[in-house]
Amino acid sequence: MTDVGKVYPRTKDIQTVYLKNVITNQNIEVGDYTMYNDFANNPVNFEQNNVLYHYPINNDKLKIGKFCSIACGAKFLFNSANHAMASLSTYPFPLFFEEWGLEKKDVAKSWDNKGDIIIGNDVWIGYEAVILAGVTIGDGAIIGTRAVVTKDVPSYTVVGGVPAKPIRKRFDGKTISDLLEIQWWNWSSEKIAQNMEAIQSGNIEQIRRI
Repeated sequence: MTDVGKVYPRTKDIQTVYLKNVITNQNIEVGDYTMYNDFANNPVNFEQNNVLYHYPINNDKLKIGKFCSIACGAKFLFNSANHAMASLSTYPFPLFFEEWGLEKKDVAKSWDNKGDIIIGNDVWIGYEAVILAGVTIGDGAIIGTRAVVTKDVPSYTVVGGVPAKPIRKRFDGKTISDLLEIQWWNWSSEKIAQNMEAIQSGNIEQIRRI
């Protein structure tokens, strides 16, 4: 029924891609049906334009779940964008090891390593939002336009601002708990299609009965 292996999910729309199918970096993982839209640049160049300071020396990872919607200009800033805060100077001396007679193997001491960026399933990341290294965003969360996310975002939470702060929960606690247990995003495409009306209309009672 669906073709998750194609690059462009919409006929004659070259601004929107299934992100998984344009990724070449082994340290970037993207789930099925997650889409990226870019009206300013070629969305195929997501790795180069949107995943920044992602250098192999760190082996840090970007993990994005299924059915996410990523808007134009969203950025993922990795550890090499940081500077060492424990040092008396934020200047990255180890990066310029030749100039200062330092060991090349210690280059990564130039910055603080805060870990991977992990995005759950069914996450909506708004226009020009920025996600920093070490952040985990839970399933079903919404990241507002131009938000700067510096801390973890709980599942089904709407955040916005600089730095991003919680605005509200999308659903009541019971509904959120049920959705996290049901994990509709792991259903087959046929099962999703059969229950599309219930998903789109917010009919959690029908979903619970499945």
